[in-house]
Amino acid sequence: MRTYTAVIEKCMDTGLYVGYVPGVPGAHSQAATLDELSANMREALELIAEEGEPQAAGQFMGTQTLATSTP
Repeated sequence: MRTYTAVIEKCMDTGLYVGYVPGVPGAHSQAATLDELSANMREALELIAEEGEPQAAGQFMGTQTLATSTP
């Protein structure tokens, strides 16, 4: 079993949850619920793995909060 870190966002226009695995091409999906998104992401990763072990182009390191001088 292999684990991946996914980035999850909520689209303000559609209300859908959007997820992707940084550095793994094709590892992305969207769904109306977080449970559905998790299932979709697992399915995407399993399909990618059928073609061979995904070779990540990078490693997720974290997030940063940035401030700007504009309001």
